[in-house]
Amino acid sequence: MNPVLAQSELPHGLPDFASISDDDFLPAFTEAMATHLAEVEQIAADPGPATFANTAEALELCGRDLARVSGVFFNLVGPDTNPKRNEIAQHLSTALTDHFNTIAMNPELFARISSLHERADELGLSEPQRRLLDKQYRSSVRSGAGLAPDGQAQIREISSRLAYLTTTFSQLLLDDTNDSAVLVDDVAEVDGLSAAEIAAAARAATEAGHDGKHLLALQLPTSQSVLASLADPALRQRILDASVRRCLRGNDFDTRDIVLEIVRLRARRAELLGYRTHADYVIAEETAPGPDAVDKLLTELAASAMRAGSSELARLSELAGGALGPADVTYWLAQERKANASVDLSAFTDYCELDRVLNDGVFYAAGVLYGLRFSPRPDLHGYHPDVRAWEVHDDAGTSVGLYLGDFYARPSKRGGAWMNSIVDQSAALRSTPVIVNVLNLTKPDAGEPCLLSTDQLTTLFHEFGHTLHGLLSSVEYPSQSGTSVPRDFVEFPSQVNEMWVLHSDVLAHYARHHGTGEPIPVELAQAAREAANTETAHGTIEYLAAAVLDLAWHRLSTQEAEAVTDVEAFERGALVKAGLASDLIPPRYRTAYFNHIFGGGYSAGYYSYIWSEILDAETEQWFLAEGGLSRENGRRFVESTLSRGDSVDPLVAHRELIGRTPSVDPLLRRRGLAVV
Repeated sequence: MNPVLAQSELPHGLPDFASISDDDFLPAFTEAMATHLAEVEQIAADPGPATFANTAEALELCGRDLARVSGVFFNLVGPDTNPKRNEIAQHLSTALTDHFNTIAMNPELFARISSLHERADELGLSEPQRRLLDKQYRSSVRSGAGLAPDGQAQIREISSRLAYLTTTFSQLLLDDTNDSAVLVDDVAEVDGLSAAEIAAAARAATEAGHDGKHLLALQLPTSQSVLASLADPALRQRILDASVRRCLRGNDFDTRDIVLEIVRLRARRAELLGYRTHADYVIAEETAPGPDAVDKLLTELAASAMRAGSSELARLSELAGGALGPADVTYWLAQERKANASVDLSAFTDYCELDRVLNDGVFYAAGVLYGLRFSPRPDLHGYHPDVRAWEVHDDAGTSVGLYLGDFYARPSKRGGAWMNSIVDQSAALRSTPVIVNVLNLTKPDAGEPCLLSTDQLTTLFHEFGHTLHGLLSSVEYPSQSGTSVPRDFVEFPSQVNEMWVLHSDVLAHYARHHGTGEPIPVELAQAAREAANTETAHGTIEYLAAAVLDLAWHRLSTQEAEAVTDVEAFERGALVKAGLASDLIPPRYRTAYFNHIFGGGYSAGYYSYIWSEILDAETEQWFLAEGGLSRENGRRFVESTLSRGDSVDPLVAHRELIGRTPSVDPLLRRRGLAVV
């Protein structure tokens, strides 16, 4: 049997990566898709009347081979790709789109689903069953099942082309990000970086054939973390220039034509399906009422953020003793934090070594709140030598899943940080979760510690919040498992988990000096907490500008999209219209390298982070009011949110948890945008 299709005998169905070669994937997908189609055709051809069991549930539970091979392959493409995997991904982008369109547009199957949907009130379904049926019906309609043959043919063509283009966008971005790394000749230029960062840059240069020099790789967002540390203004400017010009240089990696085609195709598809714009099409499935509500929130926040930003930039200019450039802002923000701190904050990272943070911080908080215990499994191997595995037990001693950690950057890994579910939890399938967290930390030299900044600490806790959503899932159906919730709700649990990063009990448990083992001084811990609690206007403006760009591109009608020919001019106009145009603060992502929306699943959904943060800020207040870090609070959060996935209405569950409809006020206070 093809090793990708074989049911793994490893704990919790962890794929046996060592037995799988890249040559196994296409045959496995071909076989799995054929099996899936045969199963669907059998459901559609059932001579008996449609029932929930023989149609909706049967459709949900078929295609297990395809789910298995997809769980393996698509987990590899993001964190450890290569030319062969890129080629396979490009082929699959269209093949899988065509496959699922064929299923969605199967007329006999759609007739059975429609029949059930019309009679749903009479079927006595549970809430998860009703939500499953409703989603199947909506997904079929949104895939074109209700259109005439000509419309279906157009949807097929558009969907296939979009799949190809979005895959190409991601691949070009990774290639250009690697190609745009900044080479430094003189070590004196990297003054301000830590010894570990300088050593990593030297190692990267050597690996690239530049012995004796230093190579600074770019991160995914516009603002590069090294800008906060580098003392040399000229090097800061070189790095920012390299960042903002990615995929805009007129070379083989330029994505502007791809962006325009994606935007036009998305607008056309939305129109064919009866929506005014792609944003209307997307947000119809989210918790937000619609694009107007999202636009209203972003507009209100933008006005407050820009007011705060003007004051912030004036302070920084005074501190710097002169005018600032865009490459200087994060540097002087860091200098301001140091000046305002009661102690030297540069020592904080010495108390945040990765393994100790993970075991005595991230895992510790999960144990106190949710009763989870993480046991290293060095006998289990991931898809790359850097990947580590832990088996997860609950407080009854039951093994509930596996957690994989892939923490270090490498050229084969796309930028950013994320969580993947390799195996979904499902009671119906008797499957337990296998979850991976992917980060892009600088790998230290052998024997040296990996020390985390406050931002990196937050990222680790954030992504682990997604992991908890997957590990603690307790649902019947796999499509409702874990993070399979509306896009503008999915960030909520992960944002909640950020509240424990510098919580006094958690910080005291993990913060030990990497060399001496001494606990973090009280004064340093308090200073770090105060600095982290001061949200910069710069960060808010960066984010809002990117969210506005996303919405602007995806609120274009077909005719409007066709009229746009200059990506950069459109970008400038959208930011000016939103009141977010700033020469000193570029968007977190410019259009040409905005992978979330042109290569990932966040199109017309990048607003999700701030939308979810409304719920997060309210939930943080709830946790604190109820006593904070406790097993009882964790149990209640699991019951309301982490265990439920998409089996219940997430907003209803949240209202039941906090006892009211959430307000935006806690978010405004947290970000320093509340009117005093």
